[in-house]
Amino acid sequence: MTPYHRMALNNAWANATLYAAMSPLDETAMMAERPGFFPSLAATMDHIHAVDLYYIDALEEGGRGRSVYDRTPLTTVAALAAAQAEADLRLARYCSALSDAQLSRRVRTARQHDPDVTERVDMLLLHLFQHQVHHRGQAHVQLQHAGLAPPQLDEFFLEDGRAPSARAYWSGAT
Repeated sequence: MTPYHRMALNNAWANATLYAAMSPLDETAMMAERPGFFPSLAATMDHIHAVDLYYIDALEEGGRGRSVYDRTPLTTVAALAAAQAEADLRLARYCSALSDAQLSRRVRTARQHDPDVTERVDMLLLHLFQHQVHHRGQAHVQLQHAGLAPPQLDEFFLEDGRAPSARAYWSGAT
């Protein structure tokens, strides 16, 4: 299993764990104003999902480009969790099939300023994982602001202290 596949599995586990912690929140609570870069938990989590769609499409060379953003934002825990789980599975499957040669391949990432920007697959994946971690950290604060205890999300890789819920992901069950 490559480090990229392991990061994709960690990503899926962290998102599922975070959504499980959010499950008591109704749509009003998800849309409530919270501290952070985005004004609500719904906006933060929808942003994570939308950016995932953008980069996964680029990695898969799906050709949708920026049109992935032309959609109605998701605002409920159930809708966001289901959509994110689907994206996480796509990413994990993509990463499980990567070869060393594919990591240095360049893919198009249509940008507003230049529709023909290309990025290396390995660098794009590292960016995508960092993006996820960055915004999940903001969601942690927003979840606490909503009165819920944010879950521990850094117990995936080390054997000592690995979260029991991470074991299925670690073994590549997704």
